[in-house]
Amino acid sequence: MMIDTTEIQDINSFFRLESFKEVYGILWVLAPIFTLVLGITISVLSIVWLEREISAGIQQRIGPEYAGPLGVLQALADGTKLLFKENLIPSRGDIRLFSIGPSISVISIIISYSIIPFGYNFVLSDLNIGVFLWIAISSIAPIGLLMSGYGSNNKYSFLGGLRATAQSISYEIPLTLCVLSISLLSNSLSTVDIVDAQSKYDFWGWNLWRQPIGFIVFLLSSLAECERLPFDLPEAEEELVAGYQTEYSGIRFGLFYVASYLNLLISSLFVTVLYLGGSNIPVPYILVSEFFEINKAYGVFGTTIDIFITLAKTYLFLFLSITSRWTLPRLRMDQLLNLGWKFLLPISLGNLLLTTSSQLFSL
Repeated sequence: MMIDTTEIQDINSFFRLESFKEVYGILWVLAPIFTLVLGITISVLSIVWLEREISAGIQQRIGPEYAGPLGVLQALADGTKLLFKENLIPSRGDIRLFSIGPSISVISIIISYSIIPFGYNFVLSDLNIGVFLWIAISSIAPIGLLMSGYGSNNKYSFLGGLRATAQSISYEIPLTLCVLSISLLSNSLSTVDIVDAQSKYDFWGWNLWRQPIGFIVFLLSSLAECERLPFDLPEAEEELVAGYQTEYSGIRFGLFYVASYLNLLISSLFVTVLYLGGSNIPVPYILVSEFFEINKAYGVFGTTIDIFITLAKTYLFLFLSITSRWTLPRLRMDQLLNLGWKFLLPISLGNLLLTTSSQLFSL
């Protein structure tokens, strides 16, 4: 049987076309992920620069100003320095746990960004259990800290890892109860649905007005989860010689700080999504110019406005958390645990019961 040359060329062209479609499909899937990772990286560098500038202003001293214009490249310079520094490993420590611990802390937090709605239909993954997926994934991060402390073969590091785990467990429960209250009000666990539920009554529909107690408890619990002052006892240098990161150097040491800033950013984003309406305009529609009506079309311009509003609310809470670091005194460990178990847990549980009762009576 003879096959015409034209038919062979058509077959080869068909297979080339199919291969091109497969490559295009893979790139179409990976492009949003790379965009999100790039945005997260730039945001972390911005937070590091902002923290140094704000802390310098509060303490009336000069902040970073030589690495790039206004010192914006100082964080990048520090990261490059840590990347090329020697990585020291304790000779009698557990090398596997020592190496894997920092990576677990970073990866578990990065996954949480996939469910954040930065705008209308601008979310990497809209899951039906979005907020609880964040809680489940974020609970893995303390395991990495405990592994790091145990693998260091250092009693101070191990105690620091235990403190970090105890603190995370103490404040994870009130935070979860606050999230559950928001889910009951929104009748959904999806972050997109929670934002949509707050947009029904414009500015006054935000969960901040319907859940003021839950908002305060969530804010305090998220600060404790991020180990920010006044809740930074697990790594306080005067308490435990820098805690679980005592034996670390180089890029592994830098990963702990990356995880801390990533956690701070994701917590601020969830405060925005759960309590401040996400990308909703932060003023009543009666006061909004017709200029924002273009937002309803949700083109490129509308999506850009949504992202800007979400990030503006997020960086407001980042400013508050950075300011609290230089204005509030550090708690003792017993005070920290008492605050979590004896105050925030009962308050968040009572808030959940009130929310449940109101939802039942409204049926």
